Amino acid sequence: MALPPPDPQFVLRGTSAAVHTLHFSCGGQEPDIPTLFSGSENGFIHVWNLKTHRVDTELDGHGRKSVYYVETIGSKNRLLSQGRDQRICLWDLAEGRTSVTDSVFTENVGFCRCSLLKVAQGRWLVAMAAKALEEVQVLELPSKTSVCTLKPEVGAKLGMPMCLKLWQLNCGSQPLLLAGYEDGSVVLWNLSMGKVLSQLVCHQEPVMSLDFDAEKAKGISGSSEKVLSIWSLNEQQNLQVYKTHKLVNAGISDITIRPDKKILATAGWDHRIRIFGWKKLKPLAVLDYHTATVHCVSFSDHKNPSERLLAAGSKDHRISIWSIYT
Repeated sequence: MALPPPDPQFVLRGTSAAVHTLHFSCGGQEPDIPTLFSGSENGFIHVWNLKTHRVDTELDGHGRKSVYYVETIGSKNRLLSQGRDQRICLWDLAEGRTSVTDSVFTENVGFCRCSLLKVAQGRWLVAMAAKALEEVQVLELPSKTSVCTLKPEVGAKLGMPMCLKLWQLNCGSQPLLLAGYEDGSVVLWNLSMGKVLSQLVCHQEPVMSLDFDAEKAKGISGSSEKVLSIWSLNEQQNLQVYKTHKLVNAGISDITIRPDKKILATAGWDHRIRIFGWKKLKPLAVLDYHTATVHCVSFSDHKNPSERLLAAGSKDHRISIWSIYT
């Protein structure tokens, strides 16, 4: 008999709004107690202390417009956030500061999360949906210089970019971008040439979220339908459907593969978090705690596997923290 799914290890309350994004940072002096960042619909970013289960710092930089992406840049004191105010903000949180040090005006009205990739010491690329509906813009940080603008060919009818993932095989290799579009396509872009390497229709509906495992050259995407699509990249950099997995209920808001590439988690419109083995997409657990749509899932990157956590943020204003490694 299968074991019953676990209860959350603990629950964080106090955002007083729907939670749209989560990010763990395990860097710093205490590697075992990570910091968790959350972004909410009311425009606040909360920095959670997972020892006390309380908010250490509240950041307000998006004009009370929903925050839907947060990620640390290099250390837990440097933060990037993105909101519905069409701004990407850079924060300096060292020595208790709570100030926005720089920002980029994206001019994009959608809710496509940007993607961040470290390309060298102190240099990052950020990909974001651009002002023109179908375009993606890639900038270098901290200089904010434009790297490229990715425009689909005339008549391609991909629609808006819905989700983005910058990646590279290793430090020296060319950065590439995977983008999920409104028409259900996943497209692989070459940034240096600004052109499409491969395109695959993975869904009948807009691609809501995707993640990619560069080592296995395999990715996964979800949409508003009842299907997870798993696809792979061959030596010629062509995308191919690898397999599909039928879900019980429709609607995936977020997908994330754990850093050790063993399992993945999905955030469902049906209020549930689903855990799968990444190798064969074997369903491992259904975590049922939230009373509304789960918007985001994030794994911690603890060095010690037994301490790794999964966080899920929901429309019900709560963040559930799970220990599922064991």
